[in-house]
Amino acid sequence: MNRIRKGDHVVVTAGKDKGKRGDVVRVAGDKVVVSNVNIIKRHTKANPQANQPGGVVEREAPIHVSNVMLFNPASGKGERIGTKVLEDGRKLRVFRSSGEAIDA
Repeated sequence: MNRIRKGDHVVVTAGKDKGKRGDVVRVAGDKVVVSNVNIIKRHTKANPQANQPGGVVEREAPIHVSNVMLFNPASGKGERIGTKVLEDGRKLRVFRSSGEAIDA
């Protein structure tokens, strides 16, 4: 079970964007792409077949999953995540500090 999933609101804990918050757009292995965080400039070549112009494009680059924490709106900061197994065998993500369920 992944600790960070697509759509989660996270806080960046390390790097040049430390302290920024955003939603997870994509999860790929041990990397996540967070909206409006870790913006890079990519110089792209024009592709007439795909109707794509060339130039400098700004986009989000992946961040390692260890450098983000799930944002807890109750406490207002990023917190660690644990798992809890329910009676029917389902796994549930919970905040380690309060034990509060993340997704019911």
